[in-house]
Amino acid sequence: MSRALALLRSAHPEPGAAVTLAITLLAVGAGHRGSRLALVALTVAASQLAVGWVNDRLDAERDRRAGRRDKPVAAGAVSPRAVGAAGIGAAVAVPLLAFDLGLPALLAISVATVFALLYDWPLKNTAFSVVPYLIAFGLLPAFVVLARPGHPAPPAWLVAAGALLGGGAHFANVLPDLDDDAATGVRGLPHRIGAAGSQLAAAGLLLGATLTLVLGPPGPPSWTGLAACAAAVVVLPLGWYAARRADGRPVALFRAVIVVALIDVLLLVFSGRLT
Repeated sequence: MSRALALLRSAHPEPGAAVTLAITLLAVGAGHRGSRLALVALTVAASQLAVGWVNDRLDAERDRRAGRRDKPVAAGAVSPRAVGAAGIGAAVAVPLLAFDLGLPALLAISVATVFALLYDWPLKNTAFSVVPYLIAFGLLPAFVVLARPGHPAPPAWLVAAGALLGGGAHFANVLPDLDDDAATGVRGLPHRIGAAGSQLAAAGLLLGATLTLVLGPPGPPSWTGLAACAAAVVVLPLGWYAARRADGRPVALFRAVIVVALIDVLLLVFSGRLT
């Protein structure tokens, strides 16, 4: 594995790319085009890279003890110093990229990034581990709306849906690593309520996010919104079942979360309710 590829893999590219794609689609639905759309996408991508790299740098020793050969730092494919420097560089790039989008948008994405980094340290190992996800994911769609000309206030239902989606993602994301985390002393909220409780929390929060997107905007729910709810009800149990049947790390439920998130974003994009 080349050093560049190892560095990219250290950034948790799958969830980072999914979040960036979702927010970019959301920005399209909000009316962003051209250079403004590119700035929104690049700013969110930088924030995701920062969080992923800092996470792997802080977890390097723990991943080594857990034998995580899928982690490039733990496997020795890239140095902790390089990953840490990349994380700091990406974090600094976030406000610089957002500068031309206006102060309200810059503040929203900067605060979201700070709270995401607070998950990496010190909140990951506490009962408040879900809080950074709630705040950061609530602020991401707010950032998209605030980046529009005139900086309109984001609707409360959109912020609430983002927060619920982030909370659900946290519980689903931790599930594959519960045993490794327990062996190395990590005690976030999912570890405290256990696998069964985390599965229920993930499903409930994600369904809540979908229902908020369908029922939150003014007017009756659309047929596409009801179809999105039905899709979420089907996709999440399928992800849970696939995770139960998996031989390796049970990542299927987290991938189901990504699918539900993209369904929710597409629902907003095609409903035209962001403009």
